[in-house]
Amino acid sequence: RRIGSERIMRSTGGGAMTLAFGLAPTSLTRTRMRSPRVRSSEFCSTSRRLLSTPRMCAVPSAETQTAAKEENTAENVERMRVKSVQDADEMIVGKTVKVNGWLRTVRDQKKFAFLNINDGSSLSGVQVVVDGELDCFHKVKSLTTGASLSILGTVVKSPGKGQKYEIQAKSFEVLGEADTSFPLQKKRHSFEFLRGIAHLRPRTNAIGAVARVRSTLAQSTHSFFAEKGFVYVHSPILTASDCEGAGEMFQVTTLPLASPQSIEKGDSGETDFKKDFFEKPTFLTVSGQLAAETYASALTDVYTFGPTFRAENSNTSRHLAEFWMVEPEMAFADLKDDMANAEAYVKYCVSAVLDKHQEDIEFFDKFVEKDLLQKLNTVRDASFARISYTEAIDLLKRSKKKFVFPVEWGSDLQSEHERYLAETHFKKPVFVYNYPASIKAFYMRLNDDGKTVAAMDLLVPSIGELIGGSQREERLDVLERRIEENQLEKEDIGGIWTCADTELSRMLVMDLGSKDLCSSSPGWRTFETSFRSPDTQETPNSRVSGPFSMYNYAGGNVPSAVEGSDLYYSTTDGVSRHWSGIFRLDRAQANAEDIVVSSHSY
Repeated sequence: RRIGSERIMRSTGGGAMTLAFGLAPTSLTRTRMRSPRVRSSEFCSTSRRLLSTPRMCAVPSAETQTAAKEENTAENVERMRVKSVQDADEMIVGKTVKVNGWLRTVRDQKKFAFLNINDGSSLSGVQVVVDGELDCFHKVKSLTTGASLSILGTVVKSPGKGQKYEIQAKSFEVLGEADTSFPLQKKRHSFEFLRGIAHLRPRTNAIGAVARVRSTLAQSTHSFFAEKGFVYVHSPILTASDCEGAGEMFQVTTLPLASPQSIEKGDSGETDFKKDFFEKPTFLTVSGQLAAETYASALTDVYTFGPTFRAENSNTSRHLAEFWMVEPEMAFADLKDDMANAEAYVKYCVSAVLDKHQEDIEFFDKFVEKDLLQKLNTVRDASFARISYTEAIDLLKRSKKKFVFPVEWGSDLQSEHERYLAETHFKKPVFVYNYPASIKAFYMRLNDDGKTVAAMDLLVPSIGELIGGSQREERLDVLERRIEENQLEKEDIGGIWTCADTELSRMLVMDLGSKDLCSSSPGWRTFETSFRSPDTQETPNSRVSGPFSMYNYAGGNVPSAVEGSDLYYSTTDGVSRHWSGIFRLDRAQANAEDIVVSSHSY
């Protein structure tokens, strides 16, 4: 009690630290002056009660206040994202924050101004209130939409609707100006208009939301498969394999296409690719499937996720020339496991989008596709339907719907058929499985009926096919027969498991509802050979030249400096090749004559 009493008494005498009970320092003094008959013991008892309440605060001295002001300068305050301010709990009220972003709107009310700042972390920006008494207030008049600003201010509760907090500016800095020709204004812009200003369209609500949701879908893809124990495999982008077998691939070449007359021809009159970089026709990959299959045979469950390219001349909103594909491969699994994994993956990704991007989804629900939020909730909560291809054909035939493309068993389902099943009949995602063997790839497992294969497609409302997958043929005799039936060469066939591939762009369209937004490595080439000194018997690949002469370092006298160097070598046919990679020197024997060279890329 004595300590409490003395502390209170000192506080009124101008001590270094003043105690205030949620009031200004002088308020306590006035309260005491009005109550001269309060006994010391009673006052100390009161002080203990007040000291125990959360409203008790310490008012720093002048020196402490000066230090605090220095700490709250723009240089010492860590920048916060707009979304972090919006999502914070009430503990942020009264905190000094720094927010950087681009100006969307400005309202100058002479005595104060309202600025809307957005840094792209959320759909809506944060409102900044600039008082007319600030030294920098004169800058408000020159601000225009698109300017880049840095705001230092205090977070307060916002009295306006639709926003939880706003920032009372202490100061702001113009990082970059925007003149009056800035094309983005406070109105709706069509996607056609935005295509003409591609460098600015990410600042719009729609394209910004697409970018945020796409990022979450990509992150959720990796999270889902990591939690399931899958291994992420980087498949090569350059390949000589036509995985889909359609022959619609983008070719990559170093031949002088600008001077076709200078390209040498072979005896058959066709292009001689011996002069090309890879000495054979090379293409941009249409799938990472073949690379993933070999790894699934060793690691059980793997997936690839990377860019793929299709040279299909299909000018529709459902086909892209370049897109990112998710391709899991599972060993020791059948078609049921494949469908279960695909359903779990879609639900996982949709749940992540609904949890993290409620505002973005509500925006698309209002302006792009009505009832989008309800559809996504259905995808997340409802069990996916399952129907065989034969049952689907019967169902379509019995429907009263008039289709442009006829419905016949043995023909592939068209988009109108797929959407009828998902949108009209089931009103939720549906798996169609056991397709006719004649319309599917040779490597899909032949069912016991001899007519269908263990393949499936996941059809979703608004899109149609989202995921395609199959169980792979593991019976060698059946596989060889299927290869012959498709008039393929065994030597041209790569590795053969269960797979389901997903196009990220179509997943994005499903999550955001817009039909127009769609238009918006383990393939290590390992080389290992041996080189011998000239006085020993040469191996076929022994002629070496380049940054160093391999002959000089044969016979075991190889300096370690050559490790990691580039190597140029010529084969007996006189064709030069360049290998860039890591060279390891075999010193297993004291007088080793062999230099083992290996590379991870060419």
